[in-house]
Amino acid sequence: MREQLLETGLDTLHRQGFNGTSVQDITEAAGVPKGSFYNHFESKEALGVAVVRRYVQDRSRHMTILADHEVPPLKRVRRYFAAMAQQAADTGDIRGCLIGNFATELSGQSPVIRQELTHALQGWTDALVPVLVEAQQAQHLSADVSAQELAHLLIDSWEGAVLRCKVEQSGRPLERFLTHTLKRLLV
Repeated sequence: MREQLLETGLDTLHRQGFNGTSVQDITEAAGVPKGSFYNHFESKEALGVAVVRRYVQDRSRHMTILADHEVPPLKRVRRYFAAMAQQAADTGDIRGCLIGNFATELSGQSPVIRQELTHALQGWTDALVPVLVEAQQAQHLSADVSAQELAHLLIDSWEGAVLRCKVEQSGRPLERFLTHTLKRLLV
């Protein structure tokens, strides 16, 4: 039942937002009694933390692209972001990134969720940095900006494109990110 609540919570919170979703919305969508929710989660905020963790776990399958040392490092970074854009296109998912959505909605409201979001973004940064360092060491990427700063910039740019997709209800901002932003940042 915890898994059912977590999966339903992820979908509902991603679709409706944290503040736009009640515990009752989640339990009704999951088909479980409201009281059962509190047997598995102390609060909606505790579910929010678990949802962020699950979202990160679900998205981590693309990280294997970054670890493929048979492919040159900059190509791995491009393939990684292309795979994420393709997933959004394939599913028609223009709800935005849950991390970005929660960051804008909850960062000033929930310290525990903000901490989990910080952890998620740091994990993402930590996955990109070694690949960027590898590219810098091979002199395929300028070292005038640290790999850490460049990873932050890539993530910030990606999140901005995803946010714009949500506003425009279009995948075009991700296409621009792949075509123009990556080309200009990965030099």
